[in-house]
Amino acid sequence: MPRPGAGPAYPAGSGLGPAAGSRLDLAGGLATLRGLLARPLASYYLLVSSAGLLLLIGLTMVFSATSVRSSATDGNPFAMFAKQALFALFGLVAFWICQRLPARTFRVLGLPTLGIAVVLLVLLDALHLWGKLTGDTTLGPIDAQLLWLVIGPVQVQPSELAKFGLVLWGADVIARKGAALGWWRELATPLFPAVGLLFVLVGYNDLGTMLCLLAVVVGLLWAAGVRKRVFATLSVFGLIGVGLLVAAASIGAGSGEAGGENYRLTRLTMFINPPPPEECGLDGCYQYLQARYAIANGGWFGVGLGKSVLKWDWLPAAHNDFIFAIVAEELGVVGCAVVLSLFAVLAYTGLRIARRVADPFRRLAATAATAWLVGQAVINIGGVVGLLPITGLPLPFISDGGSALVVTLAAVGMLASFARAEPEAARALHARPAPRWVRLLWAPLPPLPPARRRGPLPAQSRRESPSGARKRRETGAGPTGGRATRRGRAGTAGERRR
Repeated sequence: MPRPGAGPAYPAGSGLGPAAGSRLDLAGGLATLRGLLARPLASYYLLVSSAGLLLLIGLTMVFSATSVRSSATDGNPFAMFAKQALFALFGLVAFWICQRLPARTFRVLGLPTLGIAVVLLVLLDALHLWGKLTGDTTLGPIDAQLLWLVIGPVQVQPSELAKFGLVLWGADVIARKGAALGWWRELATPLFPAVGLLFVLVGYNDLGTMLCLLAVVVGLLWAAGVRKRVFATLSVFGLIGVGLLVAAASIGAGSGEAGGENYRLTRLTMFINPPPPEECGLDGCYQYLQARYAIANGGWFGVGLGKSVLKWDWLPAAHNDFIFAIVAEELGVVGCAVVLSLFAVLAYTGLRIARRVADPFRRLAATAATAWLVGQAVINIGGVVGLLPITGLPLPFISDGGSALVVTLAAVGMLASFARAEPEAARALHARPAPRWVRLLWAPLPPLPPARRRGPLPAQSRRESPSGARKRRETGAGPTGGRATRRGRAGTAGERRR
């Protein structure tokens, strides 16, 4: 008789016990997860939930990181947060619009979007060059401020629009070329010249964004199945281009000054050979060091939301480029793990959508957009924690910045449109369509994919002549002829016994 309070007794040699129970629970959990991921709209819900949670965390951290500065400068701790919330609202509208668009509309919008971005980039670089000669960076109501064009009350960052434009236009060009991409001549026109021009226009002012564009190109070519030798050649040209853009900071590229210290080279050398903490000056590794202090101060669980010390004007760019350090300080390792997990879910979902859609354009665009968003997050977080050189890129969804947030949510809307167009998702939506007013407010039904092809007929059915099939229909015989007829006359064994 078992003692009171003792656990259940398992027969010897049965293989049961606490360890077996935990294995069963793990197997059951994995089976449940596989069942959830096998649902037709799993990609859509994973995408919307991960992006929505990242947006919510971003708005919360922007308020936490900017409330002190806003209170000191404007007397209103909600001033910068209200602006970011307004851009989030614009971004949700862009998400809603892009979710309703079909693939053919995105293909049409690719070239105009990229063209507008190139025009704005040329204007931005021209005003910067004119400003270095004359000291005036304005042209009527337009003013150039490093990475932004200020047009009246509107501030636009053209490089953010260039990312989205390159995704759409590049996916359309490669989808049209198809198998011809195996020839260098097909890659050289018009993809490489346009990408090279875009790299120069963006990289002159913003080397970090140029690396994001490089991630988009790599994603496009990888999804297209380009051979490895092409990637090797592109890597050589890419390294040469990055080296030239780093050297261009000595003649005034970006925020550099002609004849002054090359800040891009300083960041690179500081990453390779960081100096001791006591030698970090304001123009050297100060930002790098303060980010480490913020991460160390947070520990496992953080100091608490809103209780950061480094955001009191100790850490430069705490509300945009280095907001992940504030996340680490206030929410700790646990909060950082949540943010990284959400980006991992976003990466998995984007590649899942690319794998499941049948249209080549959707597959290419989904892969390129995922490479852009996840690559930018990796570059930003790697620079903050010291695994990569500092590039000055914002963290998608999290950092303060209007143009970046609107364009990012538009890209997520495009991915949502592609997720609804997965064959199984489209069939499920058509099988049980939502009410008309829901489709008008949210998103129309995606195009129904072609019906599944039936398997080949049995060999005997393929050999059967039309006259034999007609005779069988008239006599009621099955495809096996007399055997089925005899079974029909004799009846089943139960009928014979009765």
